[in-house]
Amino acid sequence: MKSQRMHQDIVSPNGSMNVIFCHEKWRIMTLLLVGSIMVLFLSGSDAWAHKVNLFAYVESGMVYTESYFADGKKVEIGTISVYDREGTQLVQGKTDHEGLFQFPIPKVDDLKIVIDAGMGHKSDVILKRKEVEEGK
Repeated sequence: MKSQRMHQDIVSPNGSMNVIFCHEKWRIMTLLLVGSIMVLFLSGSDAWAHKVNLFAYVESGMVYTESYFADGKKVEIGTISVYDREGTQLVQGKTDHEGLFQFPIPKVDDLKIVIDAGMGHKSDVILKRKEVEEGK
């Protein structure tokens, strides 16, 4: 009997389909709203969870870098690129399984060091010329 009643509620007297029940509209709108909020929340939390930290320092003619995510996980096999003040790439390499990468000072200049940890997760740091000179 319930299925007949439901059929009567959605089929008009002339046999055409009426618009979905009002409560069904609200249900669909609520599901869409909740789904949208979840997507925004999850994408935001993912961005924070995978924020990349990059530290670099100069010592005895070498530049040392350390890269890790906000949750402490090391950036394994991330791409490190080093640029001078004019934007010319001087060095490129990969971090090890501890998130570390080191290289000889390629040029006494401001050095921009960039980590690309994949999936759009990037960070950079600039070592000033003075710091590079002092570490030579």
